[in-house]
Amino acid sequence: MKTATIVGAGLVGSLWAVYLSKTGYKVTIIERRSDLRKEKLSAGKSINLALSVRGWKAFKKVGVEKEIESIAIPMHGRIMHSQKGELTYQPYGQEGQAIYSVSRGGINCKMMDIAENHGNASILFNSKCTNVDTVNGIVYFIDSLTGEAKEIKSDVIFAADGAFSAVRYNTLQKNDRFNFNQMYIDDGYREILLPANDDSSYKLDKSALHIWPRGRFMMIALPNEGGSFTCTLFMPHENHQYSFDKLNSKEKVTEFFRKIFPDFYDLVPNISEIWENHPLSSLSIIRCYPWTKDKVALMGDAAHATVPFYGQGMNSGFEDCTVLSELMDKHGDNWPAIFKEYEINRKPDGDALQDLSLDNYYVMRDHVADPQFLLQKKLELRIQSLFPDLYTPLYSQVSFSHTRYSEAYKNGKKQDKRIKEFMKVHDVKSLFESEQINEVIKKEFNKII
Repeated sequence: MKTATIVGAGLVGSLWAVYLSKTGYKVTIIERRSDLRKEKLSAGKSINLALSVRGWKAFKKVGVEKEIESIAIPMHGRIMHSQKGELTYQPYGQEGQAIYSVSRGGINCKMMDIAENHGNASILFNSKCTNVDTVNGIVYFIDSLTGEAKEIKSDVIFAADGAFSAVRYNTLQKNDRFNFNQMYIDDGYREILLPANDDSSYKLDKSALHIWPRGRFMMIALPNEGGSFTCTLFMPHENHQYSFDKLNSKEKVTEFFRKIFPDFYDLVPNISEIWENHPLSSLSIIRCYPWTKDKVALMGDAAHATVPFYGQGMNSGFEDCTVLSELMDKHGDNWPAIFKEYEINRKPDGDALQDLSLDNYYVMRDHVADPQFLLQKKLELRIQSLFPDLYTPLYSQVSFSHTRYSEAYKNGKKQDKRIKEFMKVHDVKSLFESEQINEVIKKEFNKII
């Protein structure tokens, strides 16, 4: 019997267990936490996640997409909230395209069910990984309930234990020539629950992701089942009049929201009472290499943790499963060949997604409410509608295609430059108003694409 051990029963580890099981592996998952499914989960416990086509592809390949559909809420575009309460809608892609809101806790519970029911995996909870023997394929761990030291030996080991991976920290980072970099951004985040109305209806349009862009501050809201929204406020930890460290009283919290997010304050007038219901958290990017050593491979955030501003962290982790599965189709159980090709080909995509995520933070924070930016996005969608086989906007390449992140990033840079050059030459706003925009695009599309 072929055996595999996965460290981490999160999203990626649970899905990968299904892939391995379907190729004949007996899978054991080591999980540091207790069983999340036995705890009472509340909406707003963690940043909601946005599921897009890369994730759906990974689910469909092992036939579990129907179970995820039951907890996913489609969002067809962004709705920007100005400081005056004005709303601006921007579709994400073409008609019918959407990303899907899922609660982190909800999908994690569902994924553990899938690992057990579809992957026949055994999950050992309350098991803290302390070390890994990469050569002999042994995971050492401690039962945190009894204090007993244990070990498990298998043919191959996968570390899917998150940004602060115990496998990476305790083992790989101690190897010669292992490159590691952790970068925190200046901003942190705090979550806020926007409850449903008394009749369980939504206070905001549930078919969109909501953004309150305010320069150095930004808040987003994603819908939950049951009528609530999980809202996430991003802002500086310090060194600003309204940084997190300055909002240290109920009066200051109220002042901040009434001034910066007045329409949100109207929705949640008791904001100062619930301000500390969820902890203040930091945001970081982790880059490392190599991702594999002997019988061990890093996956998901353990390999390429990023900030959440492109909504692709989860999707990229699920895509790791797709990529590894395709390499298994190519190489069988030749893990040295699989691991070598996996890290060489996948590392540039991990780096590109991190760059995309940082870039999109500034877009969401500073530009999504800017009329010129919105006009550019409108122009890009029009170009795509006229030449769907020749032009795909960057966001669509990332969220609605399987184009490699590294290729999408390069394409996006070229597109942005050409679109801006086109807009310098033409009065695009007037062309839209006069309905001449299609004619001009068709005439000059070679300069744009």
